[in-house]
Amino acid sequence: MAEPFLIGDTMTGGYGKGPDILHECTVAVDKGEIAVIVGPNGAGKSTAMKAVFGMLDVRSGAVRLNGQDITKLSPQDRVLQGMGFVPQTHNIFTSMTVEENLEMGAFIRRDDFADTMEQVYDLFPILKEKRDQHAGELSGGQRQQVAVGRALMTQPSVLMLDEPTAGVSPIVMDELFDRIIEVARTGISILMVEQNARQALEIADKGYVLVQGRNAYTGTGKELLADPEVRKSFLGG
Repeated sequence: MAEPFLIGDTMTGGYGKGPDILHECTVAVDKGEIAVIVGPNGAGKSTAMKAVFGMLDVRSGAVRLNGQDITKLSPQDRVLQGMGFVPQTHNIFTSMTVEENLEMGAFIRRDDFADTMEQVYDLFPILKEKRDQHAGELSGGQRQQVAVGRALMTQPSVLMLDEPTAGVSPIVMDELFDRIIEVARTGISILMVEQNARQALEIADKGYVLVQGRNAYTGTGKELLADPEVRKSFLGG
């Protein structure tokens, strides 16, 4: 069977000289798919994503993108290889306008990125409307759209989102998920950590339930939603 487009393969590791947080943890996503990492607080969900992005030491295991071993690459070099990462907090420049934030996202581009900017505005029409407003004046949901839009400006092949719906209303959450589905339909792979496990699994091609830094359950979104053990333990019955 062909290897997934992006895989963090049996990763064990932690931060600096600290203890291991991940224990032989595997997460992967195929081209144009949405893969979701869920689990209880402290399960290592965001840590797994940061490991894939090169933000902590992977002491054993490997990260491969499109068949290439990128385990030793810095996060900056992974961006050059086609990875986009949207952290949960501090993910926009509040004192800059929406448009300036998007332009900052194109920092690695040496070509004309006007077309990409238009694609972002097509995806998030509210940003076009507020392009000259300071990002700090936007609502939480709009800020997240700026953060995702900025990551898309690098034209990534993989977009990694750390809790994109944290702190937004259910209506805004649904809208963000709709946009994420649209991004995946363009062929971009989405790897996402989510607290709203049930809603995230509903849109997921693949789901990973982590417990204490290990894989507890893996399957399609539908399989995990239908699994009585997963429902009882992680989805509130």
